[in-house]
Order: sequence, then structure tokens, then C-alpha cells
Amino acid sequence: MNAKPDEYYINETLNGNVNAYAFLVEKYKHMVFTLSLRIVKNREEAEEISQDVFVKTYTNLKSFKGDSKFSTWIYKIAYYASLDVLKKQKRTIYPENIDIFNESDVESVSHGLNFLELQDRKKIINTALLKLSEEERTIVTLFYYEEVSVKEISKIVNLSADNVKIKLYRVRKKLVSILKNVIEPNTINLL
Repeated sequence: MNAKPDEYYINETLNGNVNAYAFLVEKYKHMVFTLSLRIVKNREEAEEISQDVFVKTYTNLKSFKGDSKFSTWIYKIAYYASLDVLKKQKRTIYPENIDIFNESDVESVSHGLNFLELQDRKKIINTALLKLSEEERTIVTLFYYEEVSVKEISKIVNLSADNVKIKLYRVRKKLVSILKNVIEPNTINLL
């Protein structure tokens, strides 16, 4: 298939071409799964949520108004489906204390990361992300991993663009604090 705008595939699907919807699934399956995984922290649950999201978007495709991008619409559905799973399980998040933050910590964390192998970095970053709240993980995932604009993120999580920017700033501070606690002991052991 040629890469045509999402609207083409949406219209084709609404006109009965199921194969056109398969293109949309293929295009967005990784992003939906990644977002769900960051929120629920469980691969099997994220896979199930992803499947549910695509079934739900297919059955409700005619209600998509086109006021925003299709990706925003499907992200929003994935976000709320993931939160619903967490509500049913009543998971508790224990936030990290970010009050102890120093701008020089960013530099020490940066130097510490240079001592770690690439796989170790990924593991540590993913572990740090798991210490964030669902909303924080969602915003970080959308902004840094999926490269969604602040404006689109604000539509997905129902926050103002300014509020998203503030949350991104606070999450960066929180991640620095979390990473500092993990990296500094490892850096000392390597020296």
C-alpha cells in the first residue's frame, strides 16, 4: 500500500474495505502498545489493551469527527483504556521525592550515564520511568518516545498545553532525582 493520509484509510474502512483498517492498525500498533505498557507496566495487559483499543476504534470509527489527528484520537482511547485497567486493579504508585533537587545533579547524572553500557542505560531508564505516575509516564512516552507535540498531548490527556509543559519540566526533575540515586552508587563502584 502507498502511504496515504489516515483520512483515506478511514474513509475506505467506513466504505467496507477492512484491509484499509489493517493499514491503520499496522501504522499505530507499536505506539498504542508502548503507551499502554508504560502505563500498566505489564506486557500481557498492554497487548490486551492494544487489541481492545483497535477493536474499539474500529467499531467507533464512524464517530471519529476529524477535529484532531487520528493518532491523537487513538492515543486518547489507549490512554483511558490503560487507566481503566489500573483502576480495576487499584494499583498504588509511590512517588519519588523531588524536593531534593540541585541543577548540578543533572551534570553528575550525565557523567554517571557515560559509565554504563547501552543495555544498562535502557534498563535503568525504564526502571526510573516505572516510578512515575501513569500520567507522567504517558506524557514522557508521548513527548520523548513517540515525538507527539505538546498541543496533541494536551488533547490526549485533557490538560492545557501550559500544564503539559509544566508537567514535562517536573517529570524531568523527578527523573534526574531517581537516576541520581541509581547512578551515583554505580559510578563510585566503577572508580
